[in-house]
Amino acid sequence: MAKKLSVDHETCIGCGLCAGICPELFALDDEGKSVPTETEVDESLEAQAEDAAAQCPVQAIKVE
Repeated sequence: MAKKLSVDHETCIGCGLCAGICPELFALDDEGKSVPTETEVDESLEAQAEDAAAQCPVQAIKVE
């Protein structure tokens, strides 16, 4: 079963680390904050999504 991806826009500081780790799932919006490009994580990208969440300096990313 695919995991759900979300980014807390209020918590995000726009460092861009997530988009650097996994550009297939993250982009920066007009405010420079991260937004998921997909809400469901394909199994082939699950490890990258988890890595992005783990490395987020403000824990704004959730993969559940």
